[in-house]
Amino acid sequence: MGIRVFSALFALLLLASPLLPVARCETDEEAAANEVIEGADLGIVGDDTQVFGDGTFSPAPGVNTVCVFPKNAGKLVPAGEETELLVGVHNEGESTLKVVAIHASVHLPFDHHMFVQNLTVQEFHNASVPVSVQATFPYIFAVSKFLQPGSFDLVGSIVYEIDQHPYQTVFYNGTIEVVEAGGFLSVESVFLITLGVALLGLFGLWAYGQIQQISKKTKRAPKVEVGTATTDANMDEWLQGTAYSQSLSSKSKKKK
Repeated sequence: MGIRVFSALFALLLLASPLLPVARCETDEEAAANEVIEGADLGIVGDDTQVFGDGTFSPAPGVNTVCVFPKNAGKLVPAGEETELLVGVHNEGESTLKVVAIHASVHLPFDHHMFVQNLTVQEFHNASVPVSVQATFPYIFAVSKFLQPGSFDLVGSIVYEIDQHPYQTVFYNGTIEVVEAGGFLSVESVFLITLGVALLGLFGLWAYGQIQQISKKTKRAPKVEVGTATTDANMDEWLQGTAYSQSLSSKSKKKK
């Protein structure tokens, strides 16, 4: 029954996509043995689809996988927008394997039993990886736009057949960072930028006021020079008719 189900998956043909080789260090002999698997058609089943085998399939011996988030080292996943990752498969077994599908799910990081979301199941048709060959398969998914930003765990698996027997290998079991959609500017970013501009404006006004106070203190009143003759004349006017002026006049007469 399981063989019939997996055989029926190859009957759907939706999109043709050439597969890229996995980038890794290798010798010249290994490079000559590797080839790009082309003509692997893929189909996409909607979100919240029941995953293949429900995790009951075991991995096949000699099949190694690797996962890469292209140009996304931080593994940032915008909520509600598509995110791409690449699944590399290296077949070191004894038989050609046929890739059936890739699926993934999102869980809470502290407990994988706390299920968050089943992601898109992406099916492949006519996708085979011969012995001693590496191939890369794209997987595009999107988490719910209502998912709260934060850290979550992504568990991704690739389902394949070898000699008509189904197998499944987990290619990624790690953390992703869900962020708000909308590019670089989010509500929090706009708020922080506005707050920063307001604080800079207040600081500028305070600094301007301090400079004005310092400049006022440093200003000096203009000096007024008063001549001696003018001062003496003023003194005579003030002392005229007083006892001090009479004593001065009597002293001047004695000198004569």
